[in-house]
Amino acid sequence: MGAPKAADWRKLPLSLTELCIDTTLRCGQSFRWRKISDEWHCVLRGRIISLKQDPSHLHYRATWPQAASSLPTPTISPSPLKTEADDSEENDDTASLLHNYFALSHSLTALYDQWTASDANFACRAPAFTGIRILNQEPWEALIAFICSSNNNISRITQMVLKLCLHYGPCIGTIEGEPFHDFPGPEALSGRQVEGHLRELGFGYRAKYIAETARIVSTERPAGWLPQLRNPASPALGQDTPAIKPEDPEPAPPATYRAAHSSLLELTGVGPKVADCVCLMGLGWGEAVPVDTHVWQIAQRDYKFGKGAGGGGKSKTFTKTMYDAIGDHFRAIWGPQAGWAQSVLFTANLKSFSEQAQGNGVAKAEGAVKKEGNVVAESPGLSENETAVVKAEDEGKTVTSTTPGRNRKRKVAMVDETPAETSQLGPRTRRTSKRIKAAGK
Repeated sequence: MGAPKAADWRKLPLSLTELCIDTTLRCGQSFRWRKISDEWHCVLRGRIISLKQDPSHLHYRATWPQAASSLPTPTISPSPLKTEADDSEENDDTASLLHNYFALSHSLTALYDQWTASDANFACRAPAFTGIRILNQEPWEALIAFICSSNNNISRITQMVLKLCLHYGPCIGTIEGEPFHDFPGPEALSGRQVEGHLRELGFGYRAKYIAETARIVSTERPAGWLPQLRNPASPALGQDTPAIKPEDPEPAPPATYRAAHSSLLELTGVGPKVADCVCLMGLGWGEAVPVDTHVWQIAQRDYKFGKGAGGGGKSKTFTKTMYDAIGDHFRAIWGPQAGWAQSVLFTANLKSFSEQAQGNGVAKAEGAVKKEGNVVAESPGLSENETAVVKAEDEGKTVTSTTPGRNRKRKVAMVDETPAETSQLGPRTRRTSKRIKAAGK
């Protein structure tokens, strides 16, 4: 493949309160964005997108493959992909792609005002975390990425997603010598040798989940099955409502969040949380609220879940009933875009953003100290290549949370049957085999 061609830098008028890429791109939604020389890079729709930002504009450019033969076959291809020969200002759809990918049709300022008016806790924490948007990703990528997230840590999820692209996705080009590949489609991951190869690459039991889900999607589901689960109010770029064919006995019922969630649960390796992550970040269902250990901590600490009959009583086990109750509670407070609001509080709860949470307004992935009540917990920080934080990282593990104003720690067991893997990060990874105590004891 010849050297790719980069277009000139262009810009979109966009304030940091409407989009902060330094927070949005590393708060656990996508695991393919890489920051090189103060610019963010990722392959989207057959091109390398490069981003940088100032207080009033989002600057972007696209790097295209030189030859059409080098382009990938995307999971969803509503319109032909382009090459550098098509790269002119009138033909380049990168601005439309970014508008769709960052869901810029939503006024984030108006949403923050709404959530601030309805929730005092959000009002307290949100000022240091403006500009966090939910990404409108391809559902197939979101599905596989969050299957990888089960019982996993930040570094390994990112490594797994990059390995999938490196070994199964076509190369689009390089940035400062680093290769960038597109995400592989279900057909590429459904071969007989895929599971064994992924195990060799360190995917563990997730290898079976990925290969089996890829096989189901590519051979047992009708073409376009995943896109049909998408929220009609949040279409993918170029996606039209499927036309009703004369031979169809009756039109398909309108897509709903609950129907999409239930359909995803039929896939191998997909539980309620992974299904909600896909609904929110891959299918445009803003009301989906993924509940992992971070959100469970938030629900206990700030919304008094697990205390008294209204919250199901004190419990050391996070049940499906509790999962549904937390999601419904947040939907009642935050409304149709509850998943967006949840993402803000989720990010504010992460150790890698602890300095920002204390009010300096600057996102850092360096070592930080997190204070909650009288408890101070030190975080070792993350390297530049480990800044993606998984929204579903601790499923099945014991986590430590704190109650404001107290020196006691409590541990909560999350419901999952799969074993935790903790060998890759060394001192950053805490073992979770200690005895679990009931909350507050």
